[in-house]
Amino acid sequence: MPHAVLDTARNFLRSFITPRRILVAVSGGSDSMGLLVALHSAIAADERRGFSLAACTVDHALRPQSAREAEDVAAFCAALGIAHRICRWEGAKPSTGIQAAARNKRYELLAEAADALGADCIATGHTRDDQQETVAMRIARGKGDGAGDGQGEGHGGAGMAASMLYGRRIWVLRPFLGLARAEIRSFLQARGVSWFDDPSNANPAFERVRVRAQIATSGGMPTPLGNGPQRAASSARAAALIEKRIRVHEALVAEVSARHAGEIDDPDWRRALLTVASVLGGREHMPALATVQRLSQFLRSGEPGRMTAGRVVFDRRASGLYLYREARNLPVLAVGPGRQGTWDGRFTVKSCGPAVTVAADASGRLWTQRLIDAGLPAGIAKRGSTVAPEIASTDGAGLAFGEASAQVEYHIGLYDTFLPGFDRIMADAVAVSFGRDRYPASPVHDVLIEMET
Repeated sequence: MPHAVLDTARNFLRSFITPRRILVAVSGGSDSMGLLVALHSAIAADERRGFSLAACTVDHALRPQSAREAEDVAAFCAALGIAHRICRWEGAKPSTGIQAAARNKRYELLAEAADALGADCIATGHTRDDQQETVAMRIARGKGDGAGDGQGEGHGGAGMAASMLYGRRIWVLRPFLGLARAEIRSFLQARGVSWFDDPSNANPAFERVRVRAQIATSGGMPTPLGNGPQRAASSARAAALIEKRIRVHEALVAEVSARHAGEIDDPDWRRALLTVASVLGGREHMPALATVQRLSQFLRSGEPGRMTAGRVVFDRRASGLYLYREARNLPVLAVGPGRQGTWDGRFTVKSCGPAVTVAADASGRLWTQRLIDAGLPAGIAKRGSTVAPEIASTDGAGLAFGEASAQVEYHIGLYDTFLPGFDRIMADAVAVSFGRDRYPASPVHDVLIEMET
């Protein structure tokens, strides 16, 4: 029903803690056009003062018509008095994984547009249809195993989060996740607003298109939706378990008491432990299901020994369980003057002066004693120290982490690019454990917006 779209936009504005300037991502398709029109109408009704809109169209430059379509959106926004920016994906495009690459580039360009247009957050027009497709794809890939996939968008039935922090800097909000695409199109038709359809949405070469066709032919799949509150509750419990049971020393070694090491059948504890392990290993994703099963069997046995999973050694001793990065395939990173880079997926190093190089501290001389002083066994301290970064200036002189010529911060690949709102509590617990600040809070009341999905 058309009025449901405007009601959703009004409720979305009410969910904000304080009024904001919202950047609407508008492709020209029905979903994003409906979001723009509905928010514009709700704000024009002056129900809450202080809100304003800006808009951005990302031209992926993958089709000849895309530039003209972006210009049409710009003209539509101009007629509404909404500031609009076109961001074009320049340069060569990858021959494989084009949709994933386009998605990553799209958020990068949207964040840049938000900065340029003075927006505090980004709103996208993802719908219930998109959510159902996403859940179906993730279940098909085995993402609903209870450990979580750590890809920033939730796993299994949780689907896409209604709010997501991009790049530790700006929140992306999805107010239409509870609406069907047909409702949005009825709303636009009632207002005489047209849209265009991207032909790639009918290309069976893409997984989402194939899943969409399967859902349509089956008359709708009984896919669980709206599990954001459950996922948030799981994340909150996992965060409490991280704070209570896991001690991370110098961002190099995680320590778990012998008492809790084998309680891997508790899904929230398993998720907490595997999350910390993934961060220690510099990974952007959680381990695959087969790896989780193999690791669970090892931990469940209670026997001392070592097992490597996801670049992390799980070292089981009588005194407890210790996790640290395995000493293999450690890279060398060159960082130019005033530039920054990420070493081994674990440490972001910024040169504040001359160029520096980053490599593993094979001798372990900088960190072994610190880890021993923290109470770790000498063997664990040595192993953890040899995978720490050693930073040297271009003249070969060693630099300590605290020196002004190089700034070092732990990189959390699971969350630093895409952090779903329902995982923020757990992400904060991880960040604090690794000596980082908490992530920025969402501009909306998380419970309200998640419940709407």
